[in-house]
Amino acid sequence: MSRIAIALVAGLLGFTLYVMVVVALADHVLGLHWLVQVVYFAAAGILWAFPAKSLMFWAARSG
Repeated sequence: MSRIAIALVAGLLGFTLYVMVVVALADHVLGLHWLVQVVYFAAAGILWAFPAKSLMFWAARSG
């Protein structure tokens, strides 16, 4: 199996799990102060990009 195929499967599974956790935790955040909500949703919207970037660079490497 190629690196790209492994990265695709790992990325889709990982992102799906990430979204499930973020949505589950969002239920607890929604009752809190609006500033806490802004910080939570901004962080949740940005943090997924770092592992995705690493996964893409790993998949693009040769060998």
